Amino acid sequence: MTNGPAHDTTSDARPSATGGPTAPVDSGPESYRQLQLANRTLGTRNAKLTELLKASRDKLDELNSRLDALAEPPSTYGTLLETGPGAKTAEVHTAGRRMRLMVSPNVNRIDLQPGALVRLGEGQQVVEVCGTTDSGDLASVVEVVDDTRIVVADKLGEESLMKCAGGLTGEIAAKQVGPGDSVVVDRRAGYAFEVITRAEVENLVLEEVPDVAYTDIGGLERQIEQLHDAVELPFLHPELYRDYGLLPPKGVLLYGPPGCGKTLIAKAVASSLARRMDASGGEDGTSSRSYFLNIKGPELLNKFVGETERQIRLIFERARKIASAGAPVIIFFDEMEAIFRTRGTGVSSDVESTVVPQLLAEIDGVEGLRNVIVIGASNREELIDPAILRPGRLDVKIRVQRPDRDAALDILDKYLTDSLPLDPASTAEELRERVVDGLFSHETPFLTLHFADGTSRTLYYGDFASGAMLANIVDRAKKFAIKDALRGQGSGISATHIDLAVAQECHDNDDLPDTTNPAEWARISGHSSRRVIDITVYRREAVE
Repeated sequence: MTNGPAHDTTSDARPSATGGPTAPVDSGPESYRQLQLANRTLGTRNAKLTELLKASRDKLDELNSRLDALAEPPSTYGTLLETGPGAKTAEVHTAGRRMRLMVSPNVNRIDLQPGALVRLGEGQQVVEVCGTTDSGDLASVVEVVDDTRIVVADKLGEESLMKCAGGLTGEIAAKQVGPGDSVVVDRRAGYAFEVITRAEVENLVLEEVPDVAYTDIGGLERQIEQLHDAVELPFLHPELYRDYGLLPPKGVLLYGPPGCGKTLIAKAVASSLARRMDASGGEDGTSSRSYFLNIKGPELLNKFVGETERQIRLIFERARKIASAGAPVIIFFDEMEAIFRTRGTGVSSDVESTVVPQLLAEIDGVEGLRNVIVIGASNREELIDPAILRPGRLDVKIRVQRPDRDAALDILDKYLTDSLPLDPASTAEELRERVVDGLFSHETPFLTLHFADGTSRTLYYGDFASGAMLANIVDRAKKFAIKDALRGQGSGISATHIDLAVAQECHDNDDLPDTTNPAEWARISGHSSRRVIDITVYRREAVE
């Protein structure tokens, strides 16, 4: 056996498919790149799995914290009274007690304002500031002591001194609080938080000035001049009144038959005064304005004792607050006899025995009224308590009478104008004359009054005319003209429409007053001072 060259029996070879020697495996750069790619892919998958595991762990921690929070005892709330040195401690009113508690370092010290609502943790430490309370007891402001304190009273009249917090803090907010305002208070903590607008007072008054001008009123020139002298002059020329030592009147009574413009003339005075004040400006040269408080009289009445008087007091407190800034205020009581009747005439409740004195105290009480004037309107002036009507209270008394022929033409000039669709054969002036002729004609008497002295007087439809009646006649004529226009039978308001409107208006008014009571007819006709023993009534035929 010969010794030839040695052969490596472990050579890296694989048998071929034909049984020959195998090809060697590639261990070069390409294999290395493949290994790196596989390594990076596995690393990316591992990172994603790590992130998923971390997110799951965070979610589990959150769920565990929620479960722990559900197991915590309930939080207690309190009102922050004041903070200690460095705001590390605080005086808190909670559960009816005043307590000094620690403040958590996580609480923002800027939010620790007196009156704030704070949440207390399990260890009775302040852990959160929750703003200010939005609910509580209601009280009425009696007096403003300074920028931070007010005196309030509850419905029983018990007064308390409160500190201002929340929306009442700051110099501007403090000036917006005045006597009569309703505020939310925490009586035990001693804080007032917010001014509440009470609907019971807001619904009773209307501060907006009516958009009614003197030019909208007809037939009342003398009454307008009287009211202008009584109301507007003291506000427009206060220096002259001071020089002469003359005090402006406190009140005006407008009385007379219904529908003759008492309410309308009061609105016109307020509107005229507002325009004049805006034009002249205030005492410092700035623009000024006036206020018109229209009191809905019957809504003042309340079944609870003292509520009507309280609302009257609140109305005058509001007027004084507005007038203190120099703005004139008109308080208008329409249908004044409804709430200020003569004392002792009540059948059941006799409420006027306390309501009337409340009004008298407000008009000329200790506080007095400055830049405030009271205007009352009534068609039953004999029912108003005499103490209200004496000089020094309602100083000026103006009777708004029924219109005569010239006044009726002036009133119709506001309603029946050339701008309306008129029949070509008639002018607005001719139609106005026709209305007046129909009302004031002596051919159709209304009734005859027989007096106790043996005399009598016949009254005609024109003696019971009013501005409301004249306006309604024009409206009836417009309705007839519209109906004819729909039938294709007319081209505007004609004399025929006017005659029908006058006849229908007079017929409809026949049965309205109490024809069985002579005294009532005497009062309506303006002869209440004479005793009527009998009446003779004339009726018109019905108009279709």
